[in-house]
Amino acid sequence: MEKSMEKINQFRDDRNWRQFHNEKDLAISISLEASELLELFQWKQPEEVTTTQFERIKEELADVLIYSYIIEEKLEKNNQKYPVEKSKNSKEKYTELS
Repeated sequence: MEKSMEKINQFRDDRNWRQFHNEKDLAISISLEASELLELFQWKQPEEVTTTQFERIKEELADVLIYSYIIEEKLEKNNQKYPVEKSKNSKEKYTELS
């Protein structure tokens, strides 16, 4: 995961794009890329898209993941909010776990 993050940052830094990557614009970009992914499936059966547009699916999903690459931090927070002993086999939100 660290290597991927280094590649993403290197790509960004080589182009001097860090100046454009503030929280607001990254949040907007995640939403836009997710919408592009959803658009592939609009009005179609899933099989139709996965057989004919698989490369596009991968590209749009990768864009979403690149913009939201703070996964490791979030996993740690989720581990704290959803400890296994309380959340296993439960669909409850962390505020409702007993």
